[in-house]
Amino acid sequence: MSSMALYINPLQYIKKPTTANKCDIVFAQKHFYVTHQKPHTGVKAYQCNQCGKNFAKKSHLVYYQRTHTGEKPYQCDHCDKTNFASKSHLVYHQRTHTGEKPYQCDHCDKTFTQKQTLAFTTKQHCVRHQRTHTGHKPYKCSQCDKAFTQKSYLIIHKRIHTGDKPYQCNKCDKAFSQKNNLVVHQTT
Repeated sequence: MSSMALYINPLQYIKKPTTANKCDIVFAQKHFYVTHQKPHTGVKAYQCNQCGKNFAKKSHLVYYQRTHTGEKPYQCDHCDKTNFASKSHLVYHQRTHTGEKPYQCDHCDKTFTQKQTLAFTTKQHCVRHQRTHTGHKPYKCSQCDKAFTQKSYLIIHKRIHTGDKPYQCNKCDKAFSQKNNLVVHQTT
């Protein structure tokens, strides 16, 4: 009998049940399965000692407790940006320095800094992204021929016609039609 015949695939034995409300993830070790199950079962075994709020995962409790303590143990090595409460937030921030966008759309070359941006948390986000492939621009300006893929872009565009500048600097009298222009102004 060969050694290959004695091998048992652990994935065959620790498989999460597949029901309509649960995901179909397969686990190689039982403790990963048990940990993953907690959010699905509604069990929230970890409690904040400050306010009593409960969490299904210990890591979520640790992160949440930092809202009480103000602790931000992660700091950017590239700039003077304040510390971050979670390592993942620091990683996302550091990508503004490195330009890294490790998550790519399956249908185009567009890349993203965060997996959840690629995964589209809502159907609306997916529809917006698909418009970059189709070129569909359903939001049209009533004062000129311009059209846009997103309603927010149309709102910003209309400020050209109205002269509206809702973003004002708190240090001087300058005002801007777009928030990002105010941010750039305030950094200088």
